[in-house]
Amino acid sequence: MKIGLDLFLEKDYQTFVGKRIGLLTNLTGVNGRLIPAIDLFHEHDGIELTALYGPEHGIRGDAKEGEEVASSIDPYTGIPVFSLYGETKKPTKEMLDSVDTIVFDLQDIGSRYFTYIYSMAYAMEACAEYGKQFVVLDRPNPISGIPMEGNLIEQDIRSFVGLYPIPNRHGMTVGELAQFFNYEMGIHCNLTVIQMEGWDRSLYYDETDLFWVPSSPNTTGVDMTILYPGTCLIEGTNISEGRGTTKPFEYIGAPFMDGYHFARTFNDKKLPGVLARPISYRPNIQKYKGEVCEGVQLHIVDRHQFQSFQTGLTVLELIAEMYPNNFRFNQNETGKYFFDLLAGSSTLREIILKGKSQIFLEDCQKQLEQFAKQRGPYLLY
Repeated sequence: MKIGLDLFLEKDYQTFVGKRIGLLTNLTGVNGRLIPAIDLFHEHDGIELTALYGPEHGIRGDAKEGEEVASSIDPYTGIPVFSLYGETKKPTKEMLDSVDTIVFDLQDIGSRYFTYIYSMAYAMEACAEYGKQFVVLDRPNPISGIPMEGNLIEQDIRSFVGLYPIPNRHGMTVGELAQFFNYEMGIHCNLTVIQMEGWDRSLYYDETDLFWVPSSPNTTGVDMTILYPGTCLIEGTNISEGRGTTKPFEYIGAPFMDGYHFARTFNDKKLPGVLARPISYRPNIQKYKGEVCEGVQLHIVDRHQFQSFQTGLTVLELIAEMYPNNFRFNQNETGKYFFDLLAGSSTLREIILKGKSQIFLEDCQKQLEQFAKQRGPYLLY
């Protein structure tokens, strides 16, 4: 198969000869031979690369999650790097003065929490505001383009981990999302999507001929990305989601949990396509750093039957039921719950504590049917 980057460099760049190009990318922007888009653009005789733009984790992927990144000069090319995860998340007029066109080439992971798609949206807004062209080099959705899971974000709970009303697992490529954002969310920038060749909606990333390049420090592989639409919700609680281990978002635990008991209780639920294995682990960063946590590793048995969002809710519901004196949703210094931003809901916390997630999932199905109709006109494959 050929990704958007390959096709752009083969022929589509000719449309942009004479244009000053800004590249919004990071370490995931590579071709089929793992050569970075930055190098390919910089060394290309027909492309005038004048600026680089970096999302969360930075242009070279060396910043941890949530860490602000400063603008800089790229040491390899000498080109200015404007951070879109520092003082501002939306390009300013000054950041765009040296470009006519922004080209977006980032690998998304298929979950609405992932901030790259909102860096894309903000860059599209800036391009619309300042009369610049925006080009998306399309890449696969690594967890396929068919299944959808979750709820649509409530109007009052939008954030940089959920900017628009899309479900937790949206089943769209970045090119399709760009079209959806542009017209359904009213951005209306001058948008071009360079489509892939040879990608089928049913394909998972490990079924393509592409190399896996981690989109962030904790995107360890395809199983992690399949689990992530559900297990990312654990970030909003005092339960370890496995950061600081080799299996983030696959490991789930806490010092107060009994891994054997929890694994048996979880497996008794007979959720489709997943089994839990009792484990002990010691995170080296973040929650419970250096402490022994007991819990489980979630193993995907059948990815086509597995429901990540349902699994994530079941995990949280069971922990809340089994450890009511220990489990809590984390609050910041102003009393706000990060979980609400991840969930896109002001009510899901209480629903979990009451053990009523099945009712919430039934309502989600109606929302997914609505979203399926809304996204339909923007699907490219």
